[in-house]
Amino acid sequence: MRSLQHGSKGPAVALLQLALGRAGWGPLETDGRFGQATRSALVRFQKSRRLAADGIAGPETHRALLPWYTGYQNHRIRPGDTLWQIARRYGAETEAIQTANPDLIPEALPVGGQLVVPLPFPLVPTRIDWCSDLVAYCVQGLAARYPFLRTGQIGRSELGRPLWQIQLGQGENRVLYNATHHANEWITTPLLLRFVEELAESFAQGGSLFGVNAAEILDYASLCLVPAVNPDGMDLVTGELQSGPEYQQARQIAQAYPRFPFPSGWKANLRGVDLNLQYPAGWEQARENKYAQGIASPAPADFVGVAPLTAAESLALYRYSFAFDPALTLSLHTQGEVIYWRYLDREPKGARQIAELFAQSSGYAVEDAPFASGFAGYKDWFVLAYDRPGYTIEAGLGENPLPLSQFDQIYGSLRGILVMGALLT
Repeated sequence: MRSLQHGSKGPAVALLQLALGRAGWGPLETDGRFGQATRSALVRFQKSRRLAADGIAGPETHRALLPWYTGYQNHRIRPGDTLWQIARRYGAETEAIQTANPDLIPEALPVGGQLVVPLPFPLVPTRIDWCSDLVAYCVQGLAARYPFLRTGQIGRSELGRPLWQIQLGQGENRVLYNATHHANEWITTPLLLRFVEELAESFAQGGSLFGVNAAEILDYASLCLVPAVNPDGMDLVTGELQSGPEYQQARQIAQAYPRFPFPSGWKANLRGVDLNLQYPAGWEQARENKYAQGIASPAPADFVGVAPLTAAESLALYRYSFAFDPALTLSLHTQGEVIYWRYLDREPKGARQIAELFAQSSGYAVEDAPFASGFAGYKDWFVLAYDRPGYTIEAGLGENPLPLSQFDQIYGSLRGILVMGALLT
């Protein structure tokens, strides 16, 4: 996290405000603007932690706030500690502590040992703008709260940011979900992470999701989720990237294409390459289509690159897909409430029937991708290469980036698709 002080703005400030509120130093409006109320709360927090009370969130302050960024606290067990006392101290649930520490014997707590204590709030925020740091905090926190999750990186972005992946389930049906190929469709990242949190929580509590027992889902399927294929672009669109050479380069690219508002119209990675036009499935046709539209150089959207798989992010997902070998893929995009399900005339066995079930659960339409945008996407490549069901889900309605006020409605529409995608092949 960058250092923040009075006058700072952006998603990192909103996350700071959220963390201070979670820690009990609110209430604060999570508006992403570092004003006097935020500074006052921060100073009080710093004093409580015996930090320099300068009202600046620098490295030491961010470290002190880490439990409220990641949603868990490490507790060293002291003589006389009981599980109930530890839970009461942090406002936590004993069941959540036991889930996070699967080898724990409550009657024999090892003095000097460490416990992971999940803090008493949902981890994945759905009311603040996102940034790549928040993705990392959520991946870390989910792995700590639910150690049956497996997390790692599939690669790094053009600017070196991690491309995170989360796996859960032990079944033979391997499915891969991804989000935020396009920067101004970043709402798909919290949508996918909210699904991970809800499914993991339901499994830990012996519950159900979309009417299906969570244990049955994770026994039948092995899910891999890549929540942010384009973290650099996300930071630009949401205002986390506000200055520096990368920002100036993006602004210069945008000046050549004034038809795209800056930065809200940015879909590409920070090099101006559209990541969902980088896959080897009719790439030459995609280039012809986009050149005809006047997109022949790095642009905020629709530039196919100089060759397929030249963007680090697309190449990483391509390589990881080969390694994971999924039976089905879902790519979350916005907007249109449409399900795209095939590539040209290629119709994998059962793909249409699955698309119709997705449509019934969501109310979305099943359609063929328009010719002008129907090539070189991840779904196109997967269907072409594997002859297996692959889908692009265009969630929500409106103008990108969609507002977070739509989050609950969109998630309600997607939940069934995300559950059924794990079960229908």
